[in-house]
Amino acid sequence: MSIFSSDSLKGKKIAILATDGFEQSELDDPKKFLEGEGAETHVISLKSGSIKGWDGPAKDWGDKVSVDKVIGDAQVADYDALVLPGGQMNPDVLRTEKAAVSFIGEFVRSGKPVAAICHGPWTLVEADVVRGKKMTSWPSLKTDLTNAGAHWVDETVVVDGNLITSRNPQDIPNFNEKIKEALTKAAVQA
Repeated sequence: MSIFSSDSLKGKKIAILATDGFEQSELDDPKKFLEGEGAETHVISLKSGSIKGWDGPAKDWGDKVSVDKVIGDAQVADYDALVLPGGQMNPDVLRTEKAAVSFIGEFVRSGKPVAAICHGPWTLVEADVVRGKKMTSWPSLKTDLTNAGAHWVDETVVVDGNLITSRNPQDIPNFNEKIKEALTKAAVQA
């Protein structure tokens, strides 16, 4: 642990659901932050091995990230929170995979924190869990979220119940803090 980290999330296990084409910073930065706070993270995907990110600023493929578990082996009960990175390709593929959509829906219904950034809320739309929720996202998802019954707002980060949503990579520091806050609050209530 560095002087910039803590053990405030020690004992917490975080699922990060992603596939090829995830926005590099939207997976890497929350993962690094949560691990720095003492949490254990597992990258869950549709395939074993590794998945490749998309580096938005470079407009090219990014780095590979090792997959810890395939979606068919992941259980909501094993995790304290779920993080859904964006990138256009990643959530668009995930929302067509029944196992991924089912996992996301079950996670939201569990009441545990679910944090989605940028295009990540597309998967929440597919899981039919946004109706009546105040949310934010990448601007191009506004119509999709509104049509699915959400109240879309243009804010850095929005928390409504157990859903935490953010707009883009610039919002990651606030996004990370809200995930930490939700996990810390959940620990106090337990």
